Amino acid sequence: MRFSTVVAALAAAPAVVSAAKGTVGFALGTKEADGSCKTQDDYEADFDAIKSASGATIVRGYAAADCNMTKAILPAAKAKGVKVVLGIWPDVEESFNNDLNAITAVAESYQDVIYGVTVGSETLYRGNFTGEELKAKIETVKSKLPTGMKVGTADSWNKFADGTADAIIGSVDMLMVNAFAFWQGASRDNATHVYLDDMYQAVTHIEKLAGGSDKIEIWNGETGWPTAVGTDYGAAEGGLDNAKSFFQNGFCALIDWGFNAFYFEAFDEPWKPASIGDNGKAADETTWGAMTADRKAKFALKC
Repeated sequence: MRFSTVVAALAAAPAVVSAAKGTVGFALGTKEADGSCKTQDDYEADFDAIKSASGATIVRGYAAADCNMTKAILPAAKAKGVKVVLGIWPDVEESFNNDLNAITAVAESYQDVIYGVTVGSETLYRGNFTGEELKAKIETVKSKLPTGMKVGTADSWNKFADGTADAIIGSVDMLMVNAFAFWQGASRDNATHVYLDDMYQAVTHIEKLAGGSDKIEIWNGETGWPTAVGTDYGAAEGGLDNAKSFFQNGFCALIDWGFNAFYFEAFDEPWKPASIGDNGKAADETTWGAMTADRKAKFALKC
């Protein structure tokens, strides 16, 4: 059955569960709580915690050269039986080249560990590239990587739904659709519906343009909810209980229907600087983890 058809049904009746669950993954940062770069041992500890708490065996990163990520995470992933989606940050030419070089240096040796590569994370949402410009970046990356290695991008659901990303559809193997009910200002009671409807709008458009549900591998690239009280956005209220509710009733609903999704993120990142959101309130990005910085689950993480 088409992804979009089932997501539409799920948005209307999220309590119904399919027979085969999807794959749970987690977004993973490159730094420890104090801001120091993670080592191979640190990543191995990350993977042990993630697998124990959730059963997940796949993670995604954002900039492969940041903190020498590839050199530390790939051997750790190989040792722990984990797959990694590596990221290239194309917004600046220097980071594009550094990340691409970091991946090409190890791609042949770690083909069994690298699940795929994303070129950009919400770069269309930020307006850094047009669809055609991002397509050119993606095609450059594909030409440098081993044949068969999946290449795609991650962007906000609305940039797929409104046609901004149309130019890249024929050039990618996989797409990561980011959908945050929290940043839609959804209340706890409405969050699941908003989340699934966002996914429905994006995937319906992608499938129509691609010519079928089997043409491109689609993931929910990011979704999540902050656990710090007071980090609100409209009717969306941060807090542990609300994050737990969204994880179990929204994120796990998508997984239960057989769709693959990455939760943002695995661990809290207290090193991140304070910032102010569009609504003038504190946009605390330190407590989006499903687990604390010392790798303790905040609530049940098995869907």
